Amino acid sequence: MNLKEFAEENILVLDGAMGTQLQKYGLKMGESPEFFNISQSEIVKQVHMSYLQAGSNMILTNTFGANKRKLRDLDSDEVIKRAVDAAKSAVAKSAASNIYTALDIGPIGELLEPMGTLKFDEAYELFAQQVLTGVKEGADVIYIETMTDLYEAKCAVLAAKENTSLPVFCTMSFEKNKRTFVGVSISSAALTLQGLGVDFIGINCSFGPKEMYEMAQELIKWTNLPIVIKPNAGLPKFINGQAVFDIDPGEFADNMNCILDLGISVIGGCCGTTPEFIEKLAILAKEKKPVKRKPLDFSAVCSASKTVLIDQVKNIGECINPAGKERFQTAILENDMDYIVSQAIEQTESGADILDVNTGMPKIDEEKIMIDVIKNIQAVVSVPLQIESTKPEVIEAGLRAYNGKAIVNSVNGDDSSLHTILPIVKKYGAAVIGLTIDQNGNPKTAEERLKIAEKIINTAASYGIPKHDVIIDCLTLTSDFNNK
Repeated sequence: MNLKEFAEENILVLDGAMGTQLQKYGLKMGESPEFFNISQSEIVKQVHMSYLQAGSNMILTNTFGANKRKLRDLDSDEVIKRAVDAAKSAVAKSAASNIYTALDIGPIGELLEPMGTLKFDEAYELFAQQVLTGVKEGADVIYIETMTDLYEAKCAVLAAKENTSLPVFCTMSFEKNKRTFVGVSISSAALTLQGLGVDFIGINCSFGPKEMYEMAQELIKWTNLPIVIKPNAGLPKFINGQAVFDIDPGEFADNMNCILDLGISVIGGCCGTTPEFIEKLAILAKEKKPVKRKPLDFSAVCSASKTVLIDQVKNIGECINPAGKERFQTAILENDMDYIVSQAIEQTESGADILDVNTGMPKIDEEKIMIDVIKNIQAVVSVPLQIESTKPEVIEAGLRAYNGKAIVNSVNGDDSSLHTILPIVKKYGAAVIGLTIDQNGNPKTAEERLKIAEKIINTAASYGIPKHDVIIDCLTLTSDFNNK
């Protein structure tokens, strides 16, 4: 059965921890669990078998840290190949049906710009290599987890979506304040990842199920996607250098039962969980069906840390634009980011909810300037951005560099505009402003404008862009009261 179809009608049970299980077989603190794929693949396979016997529907390959940056002394392709082989071999020996092998992808282990030095394109190549190898070896699913930087999560998701058609999971790890340690909010994660086209979204690690209950409640408010909750076995205490977790399988399952009642459809265990924990979850899954959630329908955009609901008039600052501004033009030509950023700060402090970014000038590398401006603005202000350009390639470059869900300014009723801009909007999960003009210019009647607006909305829908992500600008003109 198709994975999405299965998850619509059944509780999908993931596996439990890999690292803590391998410690029982000799993995030392600080050692790479992925090394076991090469040296002791039968043990890795045995761990997978234990989770399948406990009732898991999906097992994650032992590849959480299998990127070239982390595995400096190992061939990451060979590590991934051996890991997928071990998982699929375990699945082949299982008598159960509807079992899936997921390629597990964790954080790279280095911070991306602007917080760190790792470039987006470098991170993308690392993730793409993992995806391509995993797909080649026969993984059924791409499973991205334990992300704390939304920008890194976006990078991993794009690497998955652009290199395979397999289902994509993405889960992030939050603190008690419902933000990741770099400040990403649950709402921003939901809006951005859903827009990028992940199939399942969720939360894992950091806490036990009791603490994760409120996080699950918050996530449900922001997405229609099936939700994954994969907690630790409570909170760890370090005794004699070993992590010891504070709840047992029964208490874990009781708390997860409450989480299922919220409408969660995918459950599993993270650090400290064992086959005994998963066995309890599998019993719950047999007893329950996914709770049907009421579909959400709202308009919102976000940065990584701030979400803006489009539920009333919002102030859009439009000073980051060289048109008619000699000082701004000079700043672009001289790469004076201090001045450009000062304009962003000034508008934000004056009450702008969203900032429009336009870097269009002749004889410049507009793509590069757009990327640089977006990165520099996002390093100092938290409001969402609106990306404006007459060039589709600049819009795409801006959306790719942006950390969050942006607005694109704009598309109009001309077929060339619709079929050039809307696929880009869809790919990056943005909202878009629709101008009620077309190849014939600015209509003189309300009826003509309404017809163009309907065309924009309907064409957007044909690309999979929901109505709430299309913002119609009626282009109301000023009135000349002196010439009645």
